[in-house]
Amino acid sequence: MASSSSSSPVIKDAKVLMVGAGGIGCELLKTLALSGFTDIHIIDMDTIEVSNLNRQFLFRQSHVGQSKAKVARDAVLRFRPRINITSYHANVKDPDFNVDFFKQFNVVLNGLDNLDARRHVNRLCLAADVPLVESGTTGFLGQVTVHVKGRTECYECQPKPAPKTYPVCTITSTPSKFVHCIVWAKDLLFAKLFGDKNQDNDLNVRSSDAASSSENVEDVFERRKDEDIDQYGRKIFDHVFGYNIELALSNEETWKNRNRPKPIYSKDILSDELARQNGDLDKSYESDDGLSISAMASLGMKNPQDIWSLKENSRIFLEALRLFFTKREKEIGNLSFDKDDQLAVEFVTAAANIRAASFGIPLQSLFEAKGIAGNIVHAVATTNAVIAGLIVIEAIKVLKNDTKNYRMTYCLEHLSRRMLLMPVEPFEPNKSCYVCSETPLLLEINTNLSKLKDFVEKIVKAKLGMNLPLIMNASNLLYEAGDVEDDMVAIYTANLEKVLAELPSPVTSGTMLTVEDLQQEFSCHINIKHREEFDEEKEPDGMVLLGWTQPAPAAENKDKSVGNGANTSDAPITAVESVNDDEIGIVSTLKKRKLPDDSNMSNTVDETRHNKQLQVIDDEDDLVVLDGNLDGFKKRRLS
Repeated sequence: MASSSSSSPVIKDAKVLMVGAGGIGCELLKTLALSGFTDIHIIDMDTIEVSNLNRQFLFRQSHVGQSKAKVARDAVLRFRPRINITSYHANVKDPDFNVDFFKQFNVVLNGLDNLDARRHVNRLCLAADVPLVESGTTGFLGQVTVHVKGRTECYECQPKPAPKTYPVCTITSTPSKFVHCIVWAKDLLFAKLFGDKNQDNDLNVRSSDAASSSENVEDVFERRKDEDIDQYGRKIFDHVFGYNIELALSNEETWKNRNRPKPIYSKDILSDELARQNGDLDKSYESDDGLSISAMASLGMKNPQDIWSLKENSRIFLEALRLFFTKREKEIGNLSFDKDDQLAVEFVTAAANIRAASFGIPLQSLFEAKGIAGNIVHAVATTNAVIAGLIVIEAIKVLKNDTKNYRMTYCLEHLSRRMLLMPVEPFEPNKSCYVCSETPLLLEINTNLSKLKDFVEKIVKAKLGMNLPLIMNASNLLYEAGDVEDDMVAIYTANLEKVLAELPSPVTSGTMLTVEDLQQEFSCHINIKHREEFDEEKEPDGMVLLGWTQPAPAAENKDKSVGNGANTSDAPITAVESVNDDEIGIVSTLKKRKLPDDSNMSNTVDETRHNKQLQVIDDEDDLVVLDGNLDGFKKRRLS
């Protein structure tokens, strides 16, 4: 590609914006430079970590801690010194990267790893009328999609997999999968012990001594000033794994159709002598870097892929807790779980395993637990390289305005009809998309109970992806984030704590709210429908946002090749859950195709393999399963 493309003026003169300089970004920057592009801008807020070095080949050990964007730029300029590469060590959501900034580019290429940033870039590209080439990889799977305003669907025309959530009652009382135990250990126990003490937490904090008292009692998780750390550790152990389980067992109704859990107390697992030994080993493993302190090292345990026994998990739990309070005491109260924090991962793994043992759930190794807790799907460098090459191919088509040959390409793990790369013609814009078609949404909500704060956090920010929202009811401004005058800050803060029906301009059934993000130059309308009750398990937010409908099947068209000799037809794919029982991704945005009976393509591919093909949908850690044969796809024709 380098020799043929480098002489093309449309490539030489193009100004390209890359967002992300990680796994895909490193490969993409290299490929752009070798393909003849001479003006490249890179945005990435991350710094280089040791774990990046196995696949992000532009980085070396000496670069750890430095800006990814800057180091990637310097590395490529060493073998392409005459091109212009501008790096920004910043967040693409910063105000500097506004619509005017985006307008200067001919095409934007995404190599991001999170849904929020992708949605933000999509909206800026729509506002600036700049084509966007999206991408993502998950292990051996990958995808590249093209988004051109008015011609193809935008990135948000189809629902994306939302992070998997679980009802609080399942997490706190009736876990049935190891992931439930991980969520409990990470989001409840770890947060209660080491995080913000003022945050709401669903863990029972009343001790057995206070259970029969109606008086206010001290939080059992609070450590007394004179309390020995080993005694405190055992108190926490016995409370969460023993007393709280016994408390749950007292509700006979809950266990009529479930296996009863077994309370676990420290005295039943560890002798007093063994518990004391936890703190008596050589501490030469400790360093000034808190993230490298390790309970495993303290106890002489080395292999993260070993599945620890209940006794080993109990020792790790107590030792990790001791180390937090003795070596990282200053951080307590401000900690949140970080998958790169070794001690945090050890604590969460041990706590999840002990809880799993109580509920009869198979235990897992630290390696597996870390993957679940951190939503990690291990990356493959080759997939990143393939996807980067496909991005550049589509970028060149976009720059040449070769609309007839745009392709969304999916990289598969196994051959499907002798293909590992599945090309798909782009879909037309979804007329029901609230982002690019401005279709109103519908929100079912209890306007007498839900506060404006709930609406902002759960809908405007979490679901609509707005960063600096402005909310209006007719001509009345209810809330505005960002650079606001001091006298208005107090008013908006007070509004956040009011229920919708009691706002200065009441929000009731039939109200239409206008929600805008001035930074993204994006707005949408939301119709409000009052609803009294919600299912706590199926609708834990206490509100339901409607209005995303799947596009209607296109009218029957003649079969048309989309590359590699494959023909297509229009058969919808339904939303399904992921490959594992521990659900990582949920929704498919593709359409399934079925080859005509007279197809001359090979039919020898294993049918079982086709029944469950994995497909990347969004982030680097999102997978879905496509039911049925992944035999082919067909676009709805672009106008």
